[in-house]
Amino acid sequence: MNTVEHLIARVKDARQSYLHQIQNMSEEQAAWKPTPDVWNVVEITEHLYWAEQGGILGMWKTLYAIRTAKMDPVLESKYQNLSIEEIIQRTWKEKEQVPAVAAPRIGGTLIFWRHALASLQPILDAFGQDLKQDELRFQAQPHPISGPVDFHQRLEFITFHLKRHEGQVANLRHNYPTPVN
Repeated sequence: MNTVEHLIARVKDARQSYLHQIQNMSEEQAAWKPTPDVWNVVEITEHLYWAEQGGILGMWKTLYAIRTAKMDPVLESKYQNLSIEEIIQRTWKEKEQVPAVAAPRIGGTLIFWRHALASLQPILDAFGQDLKQDELRFQAQPHPISGPVDFHQRLEFITFHLKRHEGQVANLRHNYPTPVN
């Protein structure tokens, strides 16, 4: 397995773990908020969809801009060779503001957003088949918060992001009020 395949497989594992976490939640549980300023599971899942969809589209647009010489391939950045966790530690605040493009904005049901999020895996798989090993360290489109990252780091980010929000969902599940008889 080459590095591209490994990175895509890690995203797939993180996605499956997240989807497993929300699989048996009722719509009522998924809509519950402990406080008005905390996202519920529906909002988290919608956010994951928009963030990843935009990330994949941005990566593919950048890749083809590089391949067609509309953009120069850039190998060096201030975050060169850092893991995505190190980049996030350097660039994110404790409670970061979500970019508008990735914010939950439509609402709806968990079942819809669960299937929408799952539908991104075949698209990411296709991107992974298109991306060449020697293109991994080219700069991808900048992350809206962290700034310049390469394709390798961008793929790492998708895994990180799914796991981060899986933790939030686990916390919501744990704190969901149980009915008293």
